[in-house]
Amino acid sequence: MQATAFTYDPETRSGSVLLDDGTPVEFGAAAFEAGGLRLLRPGQRVRIEAEPGTSGAGLRITLVTLQTF
Repeated sequence: MQATAFTYDPETRSGSVLLDDGTPVEFGAAAFEAGGLRLLRPGQRVRIEAEPGTSGAGLRITLVTLQTF
């Protein structure tokens, strides 16, 4: 699935993305590190992998990496 980077905190290595419908979804350090990235800037297109969240929390992002064509 594709999204757009919205926020990123290099100290915690976590942030959020905006899905194409505008829905914000947060990701943790584990998802960021799984993608092998070193930096993420708001506005970059990313590819994410996600699974259903717990307790009806929507999506839980498990991987964030740059979208390449």
